[in-house]
Amino acid sequence: MEKLRIAIIGQGRSGRDIHGAYLQTPQAKEKFEVVAIVEQQEDRRKRAAEEFGCLVLEKYEDLYYQSDNIDLVINSSYSFQHHDITVDLLNHGFNVVCEKPAARNVKEFDDMVATAKRMGKFLGIFQQSRFAPYFVKVKEVIDSGVLGELIDVDIQFNGFARRWDWQTLQSYNGGSLRNTGPHPLDQALAILNAYEHMPHVFCKMNRVNTFGDAEDYVKLILTMPDKPLIDLTISCCDAYPSFTYKVHGKNGGLKGTMQHIEWKYFNPEMAPKQKLIRHSLSKADGTPAYCSETLSWREDSWDGDPNGAFDVAVEAYYQMVYEHLLHNASLSITLDQVRQQIAVYEEAHRQNPMPAIE
Repeated sequence: MEKLRIAIIGQGRSGRDIHGAYLQTPQAKEKFEVVAIVEQQEDRRKRAAEEFGCLVLEKYEDLYYQSDNIDLVINSSYSFQHHDITVDLLNHGFNVVCEKPAARNVKEFDDMVATAKRMGKFLGIFQQSRFAPYFVKVKEVIDSGVLGELIDVDIQFNGFARRWDWQTLQSYNGGSLRNTGPHPLDQALAILNAYEHMPHVFCKMNRVNTFGDAEDYVKLILTMPDKPLIDLTISCCDAYPSFTYKVHGKNGGLKGTMQHIEWKYFNPEMAPKQKLIRHSLSKADGTPAYCSETLSWREDSWDGDPNGAFDVAVEAYYQMVYEHLLHNASLSITLDQVRQQIAVYEEAHRQNPMPAIE
């Protein structure tokens, strides 16, 4: 089986603990081979040499001398570096998977996309949560139509945290919307499934427990004609952590977490026939009655592996990339889809300007 030769830029929580961890698994090694690591910090370079047993470099520019031996570069640099490094790599003839957030704004993202097109190279954004088993199930239930017309989708990615790392800084393209947001926002936009139009955006941000100058609370409301309202909360000040979905539909609803999902619905054709009544309702004995009926509900549920959900999503993303680069298979996560997400970020921040730390 042909293998893709991979270079990873960065050995932080993303480059090492997500991309590197997956690419070191037995199943990944059947299709991928890590041939180079780039890392600025000396101690991390030493560890990478031991863990990967491959070429280890200090500067990503040194990859240019290895271009004949590299099929794909994973850009897991600091978030504020994503645009510049990705464009540089593309201009030097590399295929690139860029970590999220892909860019600070639509202008930067469009520049990345235009560069990839001009150079005839692959550019992918690491939106692996589209493949998370719990979301695949949520989308499956929605797409089946059993819930009927969707009215409201409530998504919560909440916990309690006081953070003081670089991802709390605006200058590093940090903040909860760009740190955590790429996961649930990508899923929310997939539910709307109207990538050719910009949704109406209302956003309220706040800085609560962060030691940086970027937001750690986000309330994001997305609306579009003939689409459900999306209510997304990303909070670092929720003492009762919740990673949940709740869907309201005309014929039923869904609720769940990353581990357990339940949904119930009824068949309108099997429901009691009703018509509008303009006078007061009464019981058989003539006393006042509340408007009510008995529906025949069907209920179902799903249980997922809480420990394997993230790994499944990462593997599915890389399988997509592999099939695309080697067999020209279509991509289920496209650059146009990611562009809509970047546009929502930009509008949310426009509505919530925050003073920066000097």
